[in-house]
Amino acid sequence: MSMEYILAGIFTGLVSGFFGVGGGAILIPILLLLGIDIKEAIGISIIQMVFSSYFGSYLNFKKGTLKLSSTIFVGIGGLFGASFSGEVINRVSQESLTYAFLVVILFAIYKFFNANIESDKKPIDNRVLFLVIGFAIGLFATTIGIGGAMLLTPIMVGFLRYKIKEAVTAGLFFVVFSSTAGFVSLYSHDQLNIPLGTLIGISSLVGVYLGIELSHKTEPKRHKNFILILNFIILALLLYKIA
Repeated sequence: MSMEYILAGIFTGLVSGFFGVGGGAILIPILLLLGIDIKEAIGISIIQMVFSSYFGSYLNFKKGTLKLSSTIFVGIGGLFGASFSGEVINRVSQESLTYAFLVVILFAIYKFFNANIESDKKPIDNRVLFLVIGFAIGLFATTIGIGGAMLLTPIMVGFLRYKIKEAVTAGLFFVVFSSTAGFVSLYSHDQLNIPLGTLIGISSLVGVYLGIELSHKTEPKRHKNFILILNFIILALLLYKIA
């Protein structure tokens, strides 16, 4: 059984590095299929995101693709928003969390399908707006066990006019803040399976490295298409579980 979790961690890390997401959106359906309930799966995914986001952001920074000037304000907002996630999980039913997760996937597919991946307009740079967006995403996304990049990346591309490569690296950096706050919040509410989450998190580091290397070698239009495929796969897994 532990080998299944190690392989899940490596695959989740690969997805995380390539798509600039925390990995919860792919890990949670896998854990559900392995028989883990939604609330425990959320906690495990938060631990995995701590590993993948810190390591992945470090690699992106070394490659010069991570711009800290604006995204750090989104991250600070996410830090505060995610700090309330443990309280929300304690008060919301598993069924409600599952359907909320479904809504997130549908939103991501819609925004990415209509997004201009290489806008020639100047990106919007409003720090107050970034703080508000970060807070809202941090609260909602961490509550359903994802780092927020699946929401932030479509918003940065579709509304704030960022190029897809910039949005992907910013999305993973945002997860550093949201997953850290989510970890503290869920730990204080006794919602974490530390041993299993750590096993999956350490395993994911291999995948993160490979995913980031592939990401930097993929041209933007193809990258967008891969992101859409990922979202459809996640949607299919989630609908299968609900059915």
